[in-house]
Amino acid sequence: MTSDVALSRRSFLASVGMVGGGLALGLAIPFEPVSAADEMPEVTVWLNIGPDNSVLIRVARAEMGQGAQTGLAMLVAEELECDWSNVRIVSVTPQDNLRRHAAWGDMQTGASRSIAASQLYLRQAGATAREMLIAAAAARWDVSAKDCVAHKGVVVHKPSGRSVTFGAVAAAAAKVTPPAHVALKDPADWTLAGTPQRRLDMRDKVTAQPIYAVDVRLPGMLYAAIAHSPVFGGSLKAVNENAIASMKGVRRVVRLQDAVAVVADSWWRAKRALEALPIEWNDGGNGTLSDATIADAVRAALHAEKSQIGRTDGDVVAGMAGAVRRVEAEYQVPFLAHATMEPQTCTAHVTKEGVEVWVPTQDAMTALATAARAAKVSSDKVKVHAASLGGGFGRRGAIQEYVRQAVQIAMAGEEPVKLLWTREEDIKHDYYRPFGMARLVAGLGADGMPVAWTIRLAGPSFVAALVPGFHLNYVDHTFLSGLAEEMAYDVPNYLVDYVVQGLPVPLGVWRAINYTQNTFYKESFVDEMAAAAGIDPYLYRRRLLRNSPKNLAVLDAAATKANWQTPPPPGVHRGIAVTEACGSFCAQVAEVSVDQGKLHVHRFVSAIDPGHVVNPLSIEMQNEGAVIFGLTAALLGEITIKNGAVEQGTFNDYQMLRMADAPPVETVILSSGGFWGGVGEPPVPPVAPALCNAVFAATGKRIRSLPLANQDLNRPI
Repeated sequence: MTSDVALSRRSFLASVGMVGGGLALGLAIPFEPVSAADEMPEVTVWLNIGPDNSVLIRVARAEMGQGAQTGLAMLVAEELECDWSNVRIVSVTPQDNLRRHAAWGDMQTGASRSIAASQLYLRQAGATAREMLIAAAAARWDVSAKDCVAHKGVVVHKPSGRSVTFGAVAAAAAKVTPPAHVALKDPADWTLAGTPQRRLDMRDKVTAQPIYAVDVRLPGMLYAAIAHSPVFGGSLKAVNENAIASMKGVRRVVRLQDAVAVVADSWWRAKRALEALPIEWNDGGNGTLSDATIADAVRAALHAEKSQIGRTDGDVVAGMAGAVRRVEAEYQVPFLAHATMEPQTCTAHVTKEGVEVWVPTQDAMTALATAARAAKVSSDKVKVHAASLGGGFGRRGAIQEYVRQAVQIAMAGEEPVKLLWTREEDIKHDYYRPFGMARLVAGLGADGMPVAWTIRLAGPSFVAALVPGFHLNYVDHTFLSGLAEEMAYDVPNYLVDYVVQGLPVPLGVWRAINYTQNTFYKESFVDEMAAAAGIDPYLYRRRLLRNSPKNLAVLDAAATKANWQTPPPPGVHRGIAVTEACGSFCAQVAEVSVDQGKLHVHRFVSAIDPGHVVNPLSIEMQNEGAVIFGLTAALLGEITIKNGAVEQGTFNDYQMLRMADAPPVETVILSSGGFWGGVGEPPVPPVAPALCNAVFAATGKRIRSLPLANQDLNRPI
């Protein structure tokens, strides 16, 4: 009965969105359409202030559960000196951004950059609006603006005590020439930013009000199900649409280069017809691709004579010659899918006037450009309605082929069409985190510390896949994430090089990108060095990080919170890892036990320093989600390939961590200030090595390939 009520409420909300031909869905509830701000004076492009002192703050970054939009609004409100309880937010549309000459700048949400890349101009926007409001109030009283201050949505004239609300002077303030320069608060003086605040969309979330792309309903809308060439790089050869012509509800079959779609009056009918549709594919020459051929190719690259240099310090050859002990190991990580809870989807309507799309996107400007290219129209003929995202993790950023497909399918008719991928299509045709290998060799001195260290990386590069020839002319910094500029361990002779091995597997940005692979290699190998030296792995890292105070601080914070130097309960063992990723510093301690080969994760402690902290509550939530995300990948995640096609297709064979297996996550937030780092991604990379180092402590078995589900964790007899 409860389920029926919930579905009814969602259906009702979706129906309400149909009013006005779908225009009400232009921005996902809880955000108002931009037109709602028409009655509110605009004081800078970033905010509107109503007569009732309400403040509508515009945000250009996507909200996909990370709480970024609330944090962005907090930065504006902090400098504006408004009443936070009066703040609402509205998403900028890409067409408005285009029309107003990119007034809101970059709209991309990824690489944990939402706060870091926006903070300066958003703080300036709030401070500028504050000064404009003060100037308007001062002019109203015919006094000096220097004698006026703003606080809690009110401007006060200090000598006389007179006051006026922001709403009362907003119209006049909108006409004030913005000051060329404004002073920003010292973070030490913040009163809102830095305090835990509930997300502005929380009430709407728990009352089922957000409209996700899968919820979109438009008058006369049709539905499309799609099947892609099962083999990477394959193409459509032939299709017999007559075989389904008589099936109820079927309207048409649309051929694409590497896919075919069936359009019907319901998605279920479209899916059933697609399953009955005889399709022939060309395999593009990749029909023999498999895990074995991929591993052979990457392993050959790992041991190739020629490579590209990522970073070199000192003289590695001399350092190795002078070492008293040598440690070496090879590591391997699999392809991983994004597995967003909401499969890829987009609703498109193409008319003579232009194109409209309703889409979940991490970059609305890319969605607009993709739709324009697909329809072969100019960008000003496209409207993008950015719906709430049912997960992103990089999947809905730079590559949005589902937008292109939806537009191409809609072009075959006059009605709006909603394209919805099945879960199987979503997992089998992702843009995956790359497969990779690493060979690490260290020479240890008499004290057990490394005097020389080499790291060779090999595998496909998603940057090289997107920009052919890139890796031949430039250093692929993304491929080296965490091992070049961000390598903080103090080793006198150090070399990291790499060989990019191209593969016909589609690659994309995955949460924390190559930091996840490289941190697994690096932090697992540091434990190997510590074990060889007979030194506690935490203390070993402390010595290696003696010249990196921020890394050392999070390492100490995690170890202290986990009571590292106090023995754990009987049967429980700990592992530790630390990394610098996406501009932040993060260290983690995992506590596990292994009982008859079965792994139990009891606890995770995660310490993070993003520099300046805007909303500690959001940081705690993101940290918890990132650890669970990382655990899912480390324990279970693996995409395997046979006969040129992905073998996994559902959550039965590409599993997610269950709630019963999710450990408590304890967050420690450091705020050292002086820089702006990310939060959503940095806690992902240390998870796998901390976990595997704990497994080694429990079993004596070194884990050098993932996922752990493939490993025999029984102690050797």
